Amino acid sequence: MIKIKKSLFYCLMLMALTACHDKQQTENTSIELAQLISAKVDEESNKDTQQDIGVNYYGLEQNLQRYSILTQINHKNVQQLKPTWVLSLGDNRGQQTQPLVINGVMYVTTHNATYAVDAMTGRQLWKSKIQYPAETLTCCGITNRGATWFEGVLYRVTLDNHIQAIDPKDGVVIWQKLAADIQEGYSMTSAPLIANGTMITGVAGGEFGARGFLDGWNPKTGDHLWRFYTVPEPGKKGNESWQGDEWKHGGGPTWLIGSYDKELDLVYWGVGNKAPWNMSMEAGDNLYTESVLALRPTTGELVWHYQFSPNDGFDYDGVNDPILADIMIDGKLRNVMMQANRNGFFYVLDRTNGELLKANQFVDKVNWADGIDMKTGRPILSQRVKDMIKTGQTTEIWPSAFGGKNLAPMSYSPLTGLAYANTFNVGWNYTPVKQEYKKGVFYIGAKMEWVLPDEPKGYLRAIHPLTGKAKWEFPTTVPMNGGTLVTKGNIVFSGAQTGELYALNAETGEKLWEFRTGSGIIAPPVTYQLNGKQYIAVVSGIGGVYNNLSNDPDLGNINPGGAIWVFELGTGTDTSTIHAKTIRLPKSNNIKDVFDDKAAWSDSVKHGAELYEQTCSHCHGIGMKTSGSNFDLRTFPKTDKSRFMDSVINGKGSMPAWGNKLSVEEVNDIFEYVIH
Repeated sequence: MIKIKKSLFYCLMLMALTACHDKQQTENTSIELAQLISAKVDEESNKDTQQDIGVNYYGLEQNLQRYSILTQINHKNVQQLKPTWVLSLGDNRGQQTQPLVINGVMYVTTHNATYAVDAMTGRQLWKSKIQYPAETLTCCGITNRGATWFEGVLYRVTLDNHIQAIDPKDGVVIWQKLAADIQEGYSMTSAPLIANGTMITGVAGGEFGARGFLDGWNPKTGDHLWRFYTVPEPGKKGNESWQGDEWKHGGGPTWLIGSYDKELDLVYWGVGNKAPWNMSMEAGDNLYTESVLALRPTTGELVWHYQFSPNDGFDYDGVNDPILADIMIDGKLRNVMMQANRNGFFYVLDRTNGELLKANQFVDKVNWADGIDMKTGRPILSQRVKDMIKTGQTTEIWPSAFGGKNLAPMSYSPLTGLAYANTFNVGWNYTPVKQEYKKGVFYIGAKMEWVLPDEPKGYLRAIHPLTGKAKWEFPTTVPMNGGTLVTKGNIVFSGAQTGELYALNAETGEKLWEFRTGSGIIAPPVTYQLNGKQYIAVVSGIGGVYNNLSNDPDLGNINPGGAIWVFELGTGTDTSTIHAKTIRLPKSNNIKDVFDDKAAWSDSVKHGAELYEQTCSHCHGIGMKTSGSNFDLRTFPKTDKSRFMDSVINGKGSMPAWGNKLSVEEVNDIFEYVIH
């Protein structure tokens, strides 16, 4: 604790000096800080510590900073990292899990299994399989993001909305509770949060019009304690921000984990998109979608909220990680919550009361809003968005639904005072449409087409929280979407969707080391220390929303396959794999673009196209254009109708069954569109 306070003191000194000196003096101060960091790293790494340090929480700590005090691996020796062990997970789905390391055992989750692994040797101790119904739906990838540990018990959620308490000795389920009905479009993918003795879980499903909520549970017994709906019903505060019965299917999912301040006894949790997405000038704010909530963990009482994007039409969500830190602002140390929102603005709030302190653009291009009104806290809508709302015309919007930053968790270093985030450089052509609600199918109310630059499509940025400006940036052809880890050893680790695990200098952004894993990385790295040896761990396995939806040609050659990779220091030599640019697949003669003259389509093809976008596009790509590992329907044989019908109606492998949501005639129309 003393060491962390000293680091914070150095950081605060830098902020004060930076505010008072001219450019040259600021540059000198940055050099001095880099020298100070280097000296501190040498001092810490030379200490012969045998203390075991595990990974007890999602985010490393409940403030979600993803900052480690370990220094054995540092910017001077990281090039010596070598693989220690690799364990296959036997799963081709996207791997977004963050391992826990408790008492020398690593616990890892996939969508259909929980694993216990010896964290030093990689030997699997046990594996507990999960079965869920074929009709289970997810919006944006079949996955699980990790487990939670509390007083000797392991907790996780399942895709079909069960919470499990698991005995860590053998993987046996102690108790299991159901949170929501899969028929409504709900699913659960993220680790629970335990705060003040209460376990809190969220739900996905906003794209299906599922009304979001948070639940409080007794972790010992599984008893349900409370529920907070993110879309208020009539008679509840906030319902006046909805029109008529819109609230019943208003969205507001809570699918990423929140953070917890033990001293204030407040949980901070982000709330996602409204449903449907399309905007209107007459619509209200649609509370509490696109917001962050501050709740009492034992009761679910709402203490304060802040809404990032009222009446949002672009799926900007508000679920990105709410990081807690103490930062000097205008000469005063403030307890803050910071978030790099998908809408392209970096927010800093007073976490005691929700006061907006800073809101600045942190990506290159934002055209949906002209800024944030600091008096009201509301975005200033751009003229192009106002015109789009009036006319309904297709409009190019930046950032896209992938956001300025997607779900990949960022990290924050109290030593450098910087936030490290994987950011996106992707726009979209967006068309609002009217859509009727239908249970269990996409309820979006929009059509879209991505605007992908040649490269870079993303940057890992070191962001000043108070300005949104990047001190440095590391460009990548494909946006990284796995998350970052920053250490006291002056290193930022992050994995790429093209398979590389990178180590960068946290102060300068210099690439120090890279290693190519067997698949793309969409999971956050962690670090731990056992018997005096520090390890770096990350789960590899391509999948997820960008891979499924983007049609990024640079991902076509990245193969699926989940595995845990663990690294330790070697001796002397640089172990980096040879850097190689991504290789695009040759264009196949078997894949033809959808026929563009839509006026010539039959009624069944037109209807099938509409149904496809609502039921199939989130896995098989918009317009059947997918860069990912899911089946490319543009190659489906026209003569195999019976196989298509059976697979869609009854499900196949991890593909959900649609027979209870679509009629035989509707499935037939989708087939006609697919083979058109």
